[in-house]
Amino acid sequence: MAVTLIVLLVLFGASVPIALALGVAPLASLMDRGMSLIVVPQTVFEALDSFALMALPFFILAGALMDRASIADRLVAFAHALVNWFRGGLGSAAVLSTMLFSTVSGSSSATAAAIGSTLIPKMSKARYPRPFGAAIIASSAELGVILPPSVPMIIYGVVTGVSITDLFLAGIVPGIMIGISLILTITVITWLKGYGEAVPFYFHPWRSEVWRTFRRAMLSLCMPVIILGGIYLGVFTATEAAVVAVVFAFVVGKFVYRTIAWRDLPEILSRAALSSAVILAIVGFAAVLAYALALFQAPQKVAALMLSISEDPLVFLLLANVLLLVVGMFMETFAAIIILGPVLAPVAMTLGINPVHFGIVMITNLAVGMVTPPVGVNLFVTCSVAGIRVEEIVKPLLIFLAVLLLNLAAITYLPLIL
Repeated sequence: MAVTLIVLLVLFGASVPIALALGVAPLASLMDRGMSLIVVPQTVFEALDSFALMALPFFILAGALMDRASIADRLVAFAHALVNWFRGGLGSAAVLSTMLFSTVSGSSSATAAAIGSTLIPKMSKARYPRPFGAAIIASSAELGVILPPSVPMIIYGVVTGVSITDLFLAGIVPGIMIGISLILTITVITWLKGYGEAVPFYFHPWRSEVWRTFRRAMLSLCMPVIILGGIYLGVFTATEAAVVAVVFAFVVGKFVYRTIAWRDLPEILSRAALSSAVILAIVGFAAVLAYALALFQAPQKVAALMLSISEDPLVFLLLANVLLLVVGMFMETFAAIIILGPVLAPVAMTLGINPVHFGIVMITNLAVGMVTPPVGVNLFVTCSVAGIRVEEIVKPLLIFLAVLLLNLAAITYLPLIL
């Protein structure tokens, strides 16, 4: 088993594609056990042969359709109209926009790209330092995987057997809590630093602008209500909801907003297929590594190790958080969930921790990893959009990381908020 982990680390260090590294690393250990390598394609197939996992490509396709339908622009305009009247309002609008877009995208990187490309230039013109604006987008974009529908929640539900609907429901309050705390942080910083521009508040013009932008964004805002409402009322499953999302996004973009042309469909479909293939390849080959770990009883050994340190659930949650924070800094989120989910979730249940609660803790933790160097995907997306180097974003990002960690602590030790 040690050979597998060493090979995996070497492959990661050599920048071998994640899916390939996850599939190659356990081969030596499997052959050492005298097992036929036919188990590799069998394991990959079994991992992907899942009705619940079908939600993943459909939600990705829905996100691609919404991106082309300019839904993000309408949501940004509505969010900006709501809060642009106080200092820091544009930064707060960025957080509110990511919260709204997260409920229809399911991806933090897609949220960062869609909202960042619109709002970072606007924040720069409004006297926000460009690195500070990028830090706002990077930190708030993590809500793309915490607020439902969330692709990592789907993967966690598949690999641990936890209800995806329950995970979606449990992510709502933590997502809103994180969003509000980020808005309060931005408000304080902009007042202290003098960022942004103070806009005089007049009720009637404000009401008119909010109503105008709301009408433009109304169908976009209806989408999460239809999808999540249908799931929670039992009208359809998470996978069926993903199909509904695709149909809704296409109808709105093609026949209502008229921003999707027939000639755009091949590009949209190919982009969604490529993104889905990358994620599903990671899911499939990570299952091979998970199979090897199970073969060597790694979950049982990890459980025994943690229980030998302490059988206190609070101590376990602290240890799990530290582990996940470190892993999230260096490993891709989907791979981390597939490898560590089946290892840690059973230990959590043994200690009486609700598996849905632990799933939200795990996903929130790994979401923080998306905005921490050296491999935080949101950092690279937002820095690319903002046209700055990663080193420039680190200093303004620290305060937001502190806020995210405080929220993580609250989610971990106050399960009643779920």
